[in-house]
Amino acid sequence: MVQRSSLAVPCEVPVLAVCFLACVATGLELSVNNHTADFSLSTSPGPPVSLSCLVQNSSQAEELLWYRGDGKVDLKDGNRMNISNICISPVTESDNGVTFTCKLARDKSVQVSVILDVQFPPRLTGEESLQIEEDKDVTLSCNAKSNPQAHTAWYKNNNTLTLQQNRYQLYQTSEVFQLAIKKVQKSDSGTYTCVVKSSLGEGRKDFYLIVEDKKPVFPKEAVIAAVVVVTLTVLFGIVARKDKIFKVW
Repeated sequence: MVQRSSLAVPCEVPVLAVCFLACVATGLELSVNNHTADFSLSTSPGPPVSLSCLVQNSSQAEELLWYRGDGKVDLKDGNRMNISNICISPVTESDNGVTFTCKLARDKSVQVSVILDVQFPPRLTGEESLQIEEDKDVTLSCNAKSNPQAHTAWYKNNNTLTLQQNRYQLYQTSEVFQLAIKKVQKSDSGTYTCVVKSSLGEGRKDFYLIVEDKKPVFPKEAVIAAVVVVTLTVLFGIVARKDKIFKVW
């Protein structure tokens, strides 16, 4: 019985060791800019943004990793152990919504993520001239990014545009704002203005729409038939006069 007891002891040692290591790993915690949980960081284009990742509750040196989205960020050797800093400079509109994540190298489940919330007003300027024939369809398009998302309003000759049912239609996504006019009429000529506005500002674009007279359309079938008739007439004329033609020769 004593021998069995002594043989059981070595089996218990690794179990205790694993439990001890699990407890140590569980106690580890990361913080980014003093946040221990995932968070969103509001900023604006231009000024740099610094992110500082720190290992907490660790009694030994721990290596840290940084990721931008799914891509790993290259860190210098002196910027990896226990504390690691990265700088996004300059911040641009394309950084909006990008996630930066700091991870513990030996246990990547220990991590903290930061989502950049880059806020900027609508960018929309300029003008455009369009000439369209009467009874045809036309679409006016404004492309404008913004954060927070903007809303749009349409004007004609500086007055709020009254949407005529079944002729005017509005289409909108997060970046594209369109006004579609079906079967334009002479009365649709004028200056249309797209105003895109958010809490941070607004942008606008003018469209100069000119509706021209409808051009006469000749049916292709009639043109083809006329060509065929003329061709056959000439051929028949040649055949009818072939005897005279040969006599001359």
